Amino acid sequence: MLEKELREAYHFIFEEDLLQEIVKFGALKEVKAGDTIIDIGEYVKSMPLLLEGAIKILREDKEGDELLLYFLERGDTCAMTLSCCLGQTRSEIRAIAEKDTRLVMIPIEKMEEWTSRFKSWRNFVFESYHNRLSEMLDTIDTIAFLHLDERLMRYLQDKAKINKSEQIQITHQEIAYDLHTSRVVVSRLLKKLEIEGKIGLQRNSIIVHQL
Repeated sequence: MLEKELREAYHFIFEEDLLQEIVKFGALKEVKAGDTIIDIGEYVKSMPLLLEGAIKILREDKEGDELLLYFLERGDTCAMTLSCCLGQTRSEIRAIAEKDTRLVMIPIEKMEEWTSRFKSWRNFVFESYHNRLSEMLDTIDTIAFLHLDERLMRYLQDKAKINKSEQIQITHQEIAYDLHTSRVVVSRLLKKLEIEGKIGLQRNSIIVHQL
Protein backbone atom coordinates (compact mmCIF):
# COMPACT_ATOMS: atom_id res chain seq x y z
CA MET A 1 0.00 0.00 0.00
CA LEU A 2 2.76 2.48 0.95
CA GLU A 3 4.73 1.77 -2.22
CA LYS A 4 1.66 2.28 -4.40
CA GLU A 5 0.72 5.58 -2.73
CA LEU A 6 4.32 6.77 -2.85
CA ARG A 7 4.56 6.09 -6.57
CA GLU A 8 1.28 7.88 -7.26
CA ALA A 9 2.45 11.00 -5.42
CA TYR A 10 6.18 11.10 -6.24
CA HIS A 11 7.02 8.86 -9.25
CA PHE A 12 7.44 11.91 -11.50
CA ILE A 13 9.84 13.52 -8.98
CA PHE A 14 12.08 10.72 -7.62
CA GLU A 15 14.06 8.02 -9.43
CA GLU A 16 13.36 4.34 -8.81
CA ASP A 17 16.28 3.75 -6.42
CA LEU A 18 15.19 6.65 -4.22
CA LEU A 19 11.57 5.45 -4.15
CA GLN A 20 12.80 2.07 -2.92
CA GLU A 21 14.87 3.79 -0.20
CA ILE A 22 11.83 5.77 0.95
CA VAL A 23 9.73 2.60 1.12
CA LYS A 24 12.47 0.89 3.13
CA PHE A 25 13.28 3.63 5.64
CA GLY A 26 10.19 5.86 5.69
CA ALA A 27 7.50 5.46 8.37
CA LEU A 28 3.85 5.76 7.37
CA LYS A 29 1.86 8.12 9.60
CA GLU A 30 -1.87 8.83 9.61
CA VAL A 31 -3.34 11.91 11.29
CA LYS A 32 -6.89 13.14 11.70
CA ALA A 33 -8.10 16.61 10.71
CA GLY A 34 -7.16 19.07 13.45
CA ASP A 35 -4.30 16.96 14.84
CA THR A 36 -0.97 18.68 15.51
CA ILE A 37 1.84 17.00 13.57
CA ILE A 38 4.72 19.26 14.61
CA ASP A 39 4.53 21.87 17.36
CA ILE A 40 6.53 24.98 18.13
CA GLY A 41 9.56 24.27 20.31
CA GLU A 42 9.85 20.58 19.40
CA TYR A 43 13.01 19.05 18.00
CA VAL A 44 12.22 17.76 14.53
CA LYS A 45 13.74 14.33 13.91
CA SER A 46 11.99 13.47 10.65
CA MET A 47 10.59 15.22 7.59
CA PRO A 48 7.06 14.65 6.22
CA LEU A 49 6.25 13.74 2.62
CA LEU A 50 2.52 14.09 1.96
CA LEU A 51 0.74 11.16 0.31
CA GLU A 52 -2.83 12.34 0.84
CA GLY A 53 -4.62 15.19 2.58
CA ALA A 54 -3.41 18.68 3.48
CA ILE A 55 -1.49 20.44 6.26
CA LYS A 56 -1.53 24.09 7.31
CA ILE A 57 1.66 25.71 8.59
CA LEU A 58 1.28 28.36 11.30
CA ARG A 59 3.54 30.80 13.15
CA GLU A 60 2.87 32.12 16.65
CA ASP A 61 3.64 35.58 18.06
CA LYS A 62 4.74 36.42 21.61
CA GLU A 63 1.11 36.75 22.72
CA GLY A 64 0.30 33.25 21.47
CA ASP A 65 -1.74 34.39 18.46
CA GLU A 66 -1.33 32.30 15.30
CA LEU A 67 -0.79 33.38 11.69
CA LEU A 68 -1.31 31.06 8.72
CA LEU A 69 1.79 30.89 6.51
CA TYR A 70 0.86 28.35 3.82
CA PHE A 71 -0.77 25.01 3.04
CA LEU A 72 0.90 21.74 2.01
CA GLU A 73 -0.71 19.21 -0.31
CA ARG A 74 0.15 15.82 -1.81
CA GLY A 75 3.66 15.82 -3.25
CA ASP A 76 4.82 18.64 -0.93
CA THR A 77 7.08 18.89 2.07
CA CYS A 78 7.75 21.70 4.54
CA ALA A 79 10.87 23.82 4.07
CA MET A 80 10.71 24.98 7.69
CA THR A 81 10.87 21.32 8.78
CA LEU A 82 13.83 20.75 6.46
CA SER A 83 15.70 23.64 8.09
CA CYS A 84 15.03 22.36 11.60
CA CYS A 85 16.06 18.80 10.68
CA LEU A 86 19.30 19.76 9.00
CA GLY A 87 20.18 22.38 11.62
CA GLN A 88 18.97 20.19 14.51
CA THR A 89 17.10 23.16 15.99
CA ARG A 90 13.66 23.46 17.58
CA SER A 91 10.66 23.97 15.33
CA GLU A 92 9.52 27.56 14.80
CA ILE A 93 6.23 26.51 13.18
CA ARG A 94 3.14 24.50 14.05
CA ALA A 95 1.89 21.97 11.49
CA ILE A 96 -1.79 20.98 11.79
CA ALA A 97 -3.71 18.55 9.57
CA GLU A 98 -6.25 20.51 7.54
CA LYS A 99 -8.06 17.24 6.82
CA ASP A 100 -7.37 13.53 7.35
CA THR A 101 -3.81 13.09 6.11
CA ARG A 102 -1.39 10.27 5.29
CA LEU A 103 2.31 11.00 5.13
CA VAL A 104 5.71 9.33 5.16
CA MET A 105 8.18 10.48 7.82
CA ILE A 106 11.79 10.51 6.59
CA PRO A 107 14.54 10.10 9.28
CA ILE A 108 16.98 13.01 9.50
CA GLU A 109 20.03 10.84 8.80
CA LYS A 110 18.53 9.66 5.50
CA MET A 111 17.76 13.22 4.41
CA GLU A 112 21.45 14.10 4.65
CA GLU A 113 22.57 10.86 2.97
CA TRP A 114 20.13 11.20 0.06
CA THR A 115 21.21 14.79 -0.60
CA SER A 116 24.62 13.52 -1.68
CA ARG A 117 23.39 10.30 -3.36
CA PHE A 118 20.32 11.35 -5.36
CA LYS A 119 20.08 14.32 -7.70
CA SER A 120 16.26 14.17 -7.66
CA TRP A 121 16.27 14.48 -3.85
CA ARG A 122 18.58 17.53 -3.96
CA ASN A 123 16.37 19.15 -6.59
CA PHE A 124 13.26 18.37 -4.54
CA VAL A 125 14.74 19.95 -1.41
CA PHE A 126 15.86 23.11 -3.24
CA GLU A 127 12.55 23.44 -5.08
CA SER A 128 10.67 22.99 -1.80
CA TYR A 129 12.67 25.82 -0.23
CA HIS A 130 11.91 28.02 -3.23
CA ASN A 131 8.18 27.22 -3.28
CA ARG A 132 7.67 27.71 0.45
CA LEU A 133 9.67 30.97 0.39
CA SER A 134 7.48 32.24 -2.45
CA GLU A 135 4.36 31.33 -0.49
CA MET A 136 5.62 33.10 2.64
CA LEU A 137 6.46 36.19 0.59
CA ASP A 138 2.97 36.05 -0.85
CA THR A 139 1.60 35.90 2.70
CA ILE A 140 3.65 38.95 3.65
CA ASP A 141 2.42 40.82 0.56
CA THR A 142 -1.16 39.88 1.40
CA ILE A 143 -0.83 41.23 4.94
CA ALA A 144 1.01 44.37 3.83
CA PHE A 145 -0.94 45.36 0.73
CA LEU A 146 -4.43 43.79 0.77
CA HIS A 147 -7.40 44.96 2.78
CA LEU A 148 -8.68 42.43 5.30
CA ASP A 149 -11.76 41.60 3.21
CA GLU A 150 -9.48 40.73 0.27
CA ARG A 151 -7.26 38.63 2.55
CA LEU A 152 -10.34 36.86 3.86
CA MET A 153 -11.62 36.10 0.36
CA ARG A 154 -8.25 34.73 -0.73
CA TYR A 155 -8.11 32.62 2.44
CA LEU A 156 -11.55 31.14 1.72
CA GLN A 157 -10.61 30.42 -1.89
CA ASP A 158 -7.42 28.66 -0.77
CA LYS A 159 -9.35 26.58 1.77
CA ALA A 160 -11.92 25.57 -0.83
CA LYS A 161 -9.22 24.52 -3.30
CA ILE A 162 -7.32 22.56 -0.65
CA ASN A 163 -10.49 20.71 0.40
CA LYS A 164 -11.69 20.35 -3.21
CA SER A 165 -15.13 21.61 -2.28
CA GLU A 166 -16.98 24.91 -2.55
CA GLN A 167 -18.39 24.28 0.94
CA ILE A 168 -15.98 24.84 3.83
CA GLN A 169 -16.78 23.47 7.29
CA ILE A 170 -15.38 26.19 9.55
CA THR A 171 -16.40 28.61 12.29
CA HIS A 172 -15.86 32.36 12.32
CA GLN A 173 -13.57 31.95 15.33
CA GLU A 174 -11.33 29.48 13.46
CA ILE A 175 -10.97 31.95 10.60
CA ALA A 176 -10.12 34.70 13.07
CA TYR A 177 -7.32 32.57 14.54
CA ASP A 178 -5.80 31.89 11.12
CA LEU A 179 -6.00 35.52 9.97
CA HIS A 180 -4.85 36.93 13.30
CA THR A 181 -7.94 39.10 13.84
CA SER A 182 -11.14 39.05 15.90
CA ARG A 183 -14.27 36.95 15.40
CA VAL A 184 -16.42 40.09 15.32
CA VAL A 185 -14.41 41.52 12.42
CA VAL A 186 -14.52 38.22 10.54
CA SER A 187 -18.30 37.94 10.97
CA ARG A 188 -18.80 41.49 9.68
CA LEU A 189 -16.60 40.92 6.62
CA LEU A 190 -18.21 37.56 5.85
CA LYS A 191 -21.60 39.26 5.81
CA LYS A 192 -20.20 41.89 3.45
CA LEU A 193 -18.87 39.19 1.10
CA GLU A 194 -22.23 37.44 1.20
CA ILE A 195 -24.07 40.63 0.24
CA GLU A 196 -21.62 41.01 -2.67
CA GLY A 197 -22.54 37.51 -3.82
CA LYS A 198 -19.04 36.07 -3.38
CA ILE A 199 -19.96 33.56 -0.65
CA GLY A 200 -22.95 31.97 1.04
CA LEU A 201 -23.17 31.66 4.82
CA GLN A 202 -24.57 28.61 6.60
CA ARG A 203 -24.30 27.33 10.15
CA ASN A 204 -20.59 26.53 10.75
CA SER A 205 -19.95 26.41 7.01
CA ILE A 206 -19.32 28.74 4.09
CA ILE A 207 -20.00 28.22 0.37
CA VAL A 208 -17.43 29.94 -1.85
CA HIS A 209 -19.03 31.08 -5.11
CA GLN A 210 -15.90 32.61 -6.64
CA LEU A 211 -13.01 30.14 -6.98
